[in-house]
Amino acid sequence: MTGKELLYVEDALGHECFMKTCTKHTASQLQDAALSQYMTELEQKHTELFNKFLGLL
Repeated sequence: MTGKELLYVEDALGHECFMKTCTKHTASQLQDAALSQYMTELEQKHTELFNKFLGLL
């Protein structure tokens, strides 16, 4: 992996980590059950994406 590719993967990992944190926090704050469930699903999706990027290293 080139240095530029490594920087891209590290950047993507940071973004996915941020999105996981945001969606988890938002899901815990929402009172609407459907919206909270949707945010939980988004958190799971970002966790999957994080793990895929991590697997590239």
